Amino acid sequence: MDKTKIQVLDNGPLVVKGEVELVDAEGNAFTHKKVISLCRCGLSSNKPFCDGTHKGQFEDCARAE
Repeated sequence: MDKTKIQVLDNGPLVVKGEVELVDAEGNAFTHKKVISLCRCGLSSNKPFCDGTHKGQFEDCARAE
């Protein structure tokens, strides 16, 4: 099995590629595809998924040290 990869996009979401189970606080699984974009800005109306609302309203360019 390939590793699951999580990529931080500049000024955007976390993109998750690979096999992963995403659950809510009660342990209920979200239905999703193999590649998902998770909201980092808090503005999405489809949380925890990104809906693009961040464009022009969120800035962050995280880099690994």
